[in-house]
Formats: sequence, structure tokens, C-alpha cells
Amino acid sequence: GFRHYVVNSCEFNSSKLNDIEYTESYYYNKLEYIRFSSSVGKYVGYTEHGIKNAERWNNGPEVITSRGEKERYCFRNVGVFTESALTKS
Repeated sequence: GFRHYVVNSCEFNSSKLNDIEYTESYYYNKLEYIRFSSSVGKYVGYTEHGIKNAERWNNGPEVITSRGEKERYCFRNVGVFTESALTKS
């Protein structure tokens, strides 16, 4: 069978918003075909299908939603992630 999945991640060095990077990567059969990165601010395609979707998503509401995820998802949860890591180390 075929497998499609999405990986969202927050990478951070501190709890400051500008030290956080949010990424959203789409995979099909272990091959990443499109990615949103908050440091780039738009979707980038890596395959023919990904490039077509990136162009469409960058001109639609998807890119606006993804730009807000850094603050909505990452920034709001950095304290939870940090506290959890520090108490278990």
C-alpha cells in the first residue's frame, strides 16, 4: 500500500518567538514532497506534485494559516515542552 503522512515540528533554543521555527512537512511513501517553514514563510515543493501544490497553497488561505501556527502552536507550548524535558533529565 501507499502511505501519506504529515509531520509538524517546533525547533527552539529559547522561549522567544524569534528563536522558534515551525515546520510542516508532507510525505508520500517516505519521500518529502512539500514543506512549510516559518523561517521561509511559504511552502516549498520538492517534487513535481509538491511544486504544483506549493504554488496553489502559497496563493490561498493555507499559507496564512500555516504562518500563524508558529505563534498558535509552538509559542504557546514551548513552556510545556521545556518544563517536561527539564523535569525528566
